[in-house]
Amino acid sequence: MDTHADVHVAAAVDTNGGLLGIESFPTDDAEYRRLNEWLAEFGPVIRVGVEGTGSYGVGLTRHLHSGGVEVVEVARPNRQRRRRLGKSDPIDAETAARAPLSGTARVVPKRRDGAVEQIRVLSVARRSARVQRTATLNQLRQIVLTAPDAVRTRFKDRARTGLVSEAAAMRPRKGHDPVAYTTLVVIRGLARRIRDLDDEIAGIDDALKELIDATAPSLHDCHGVGVDTATTPLVAAGNNADRLTSERSRAHLCGVSPVPAGSGKTSGRVRLNRSGNRQANAALHRIVLTRMASDPETRNHVRRRSAQGLSKREIMRCLKRYVARQTYQHLPRAA
Repeated sequence: MDTHADVHVAAAVDTNGGLLGIESFPTDDAEYRRLNEWLAEFGPVIRVGVEGTGSYGVGLTRHLHSGGVEVVEVARPNRQRRRRLGKSDPIDAETAARAPLSGTARVVPKRRDGAVEQIRVLSVARRSARVQRTATLNQLRQIVLTAPDAVRTRFKDRARTGLVSEAAAMRPRKGHDPVAYTTLVVIRGLARRIRDLDDEIAGIDDALKELIDATAPSLHDCHGVGVDTATTPLVAAGNNADRLTSERSRAHLCGVSPVPAGSGKTSGRVRLNRSGNRQANAALHRIVLTRMASDPETRNHVRRRSAQGLSKREIMRCLKRYVARQTYQHLPRAA
């Protein structure tokens, strides 16, 4: 399946790689059912390769999963193939159909349903609210910095909590200085926006905590794992965490597994893994930082490894792999 916003292009091949047909289908439930009927005309459907299972193809992927069809995530065609064969929707669809058959596409996509999908949606809103809050607070501080003397002296060197609470409660009155009045009105508006965003984030955190407790309650028992760092590994694994068949696949998903980078006389060389889910990698990084600051066992480990000659960066890489292994054990499993 070569997926797009309005039309999906499907190509069917048999077990020997022979092309059976190519057809286009609009993106709605009725057309998805017609797609199933079209595929069934060629015989039993073994598996379906879908390009963009997390974007344009998410609706089709849900429909196929609900029908019990095995779905494989297909990456976009490489540039060498596109340069050689050209680019068109039928060509991309045929390439997507041949990828699962040849074994080059074997990744089971995440299921975009259930509690984990709710966690993902809430985390997107939470991340957006945090970015807006930071930007608004920076604007507030900048306006205070450039405000008239009386206003700047009033709010100078205030901590965030005191600045926001006092500014939000102000009732500016027009006086002899219109610039000061306008500045106070803007400061009050920004402070109230920050307060509203704080309330929004707190509400989202409560909803996330409830969902995490229902999905993977044991994650909270891991030292350094909070609401934010618990949502990321769950979202990265998806609602079907069983698709990660081992701890190694989990580590590779988070980008904390070393990648072989040698041959010949340097066959044992490995390099840093810069692929994988970078948000999950960042969450592991924050957990490791928390443990290095507050966990006695981790601090002893850091001292022991430092005495062996490892740098702080190398120690953190080892710890991130350990945390990935530990959190993997707490991911939800199918009953």
